[in-house]
Amino acid sequence: MSTEPLLTIAGLSKSFGKAPHLVRAVNDVSFSLACGEALGLVGESGSGKSTIGRLALRLIDASAGRIHFEGQDITAAPERRLRLFRRQAQMVFQDPYASLNPRLRVSSIVGEALDAHGLARGTARKARIAELLELVGLPAAHMERYPHEFSGGQRQRIGIARALAVEPRLIIADEPVSALDVSVQAQVLNLMQDLRRRLGLAMLFISHDLDVVELMCDRIAVLYLGRIMEIGSTEQVARRPRHPYTRALIAASPRPDPDAPPRERMLTGDIPSPLAPPSGCVFRTRCLHAVERCAREAPVLRGAGPEHQFACHFDISHSQSA
Repeated sequence: MSTEPLLTIAGLSKSFGKAPHLVRAVNDVSFSLACGEALGLVGESGSGKSTIGRLALRLIDASAGRIHFEGQDITAAPERRLRLFRRQAQMVFQDPYASLNPRLRVSSIVGEALDAHGLARGTARKARIAELLELVGLPAAHMERYPHEFSGGQRQRIGIARALAVEPRLIIADEPVSALDVSVQAQVLNLMQDLRRRLGLAMLFISHDLDVVELMCDRIAVLYLGRIMEIGSTEQVARRPRHPYTRALIAASPRPDPDAPPRERMLTGDIPSPLAPPSGCVFRTRCLHAVERCAREAPVLRGAGPEHQFACHFDISHSQSA
């Protein structure tokens, strides 16, 4: 794995609406993604994960901040440069039912990207579509079927094949298994992991499930109300978390051992409205350790070790999380 950043996000923010009804969905988010690396974005619904994925692909424009891909600024790139960028970066969407055009055959769905970028025509186009379907575990003969003739897991495989058609270097996977049956999720996750390693893909993996992110990713960024609460290697964040929110997410994950000692008390209440976020630390209204300072002052990311950062005024050790 290369240590040079493939994707760099710096001070990224995104707001929707107008005052006094301004919603700040993403607030000053920064991270980088190396070639061949998988970074997981995890957090509850409403934390800004999917918005970051769409910002990174320029499907929506940022309100502030910069996006660099292979060292080139694409934040305000013109359509011509953006077209070249999108051959290098593709998305796998959450809902395989909604992301495939029901009126098109699979050959048209997967082949559309080949046509748009002029990558293959005629018999070469058909051969490439067949190759892509077989790569994701579907028979080539299925290319003339319509999406309604497939199961949810098969449809997501078609979505993955479509994303791989232009031979991208970066895949942004937005909750790619949350709409699938549990029995199928593991199959799709294993496929994505295998393809990532075989093709040397970098991946931004978005999920609300910390266990899935731990399985799939080299590093994890924990988001809450549009801000990064903690970021570091999977081992550091999942095994030695420093932020109370990260530990609360871990505590909420079911464990098969009923005799295991209790974890830190789980979260209560809902994530606050982004229309009126709490002052200071946005997590303070649900934090067991909040004090007066948390309402006055927003914490900044600080180091907890090599490449491990967390945004909390206090360093509550992992040993205190039981």
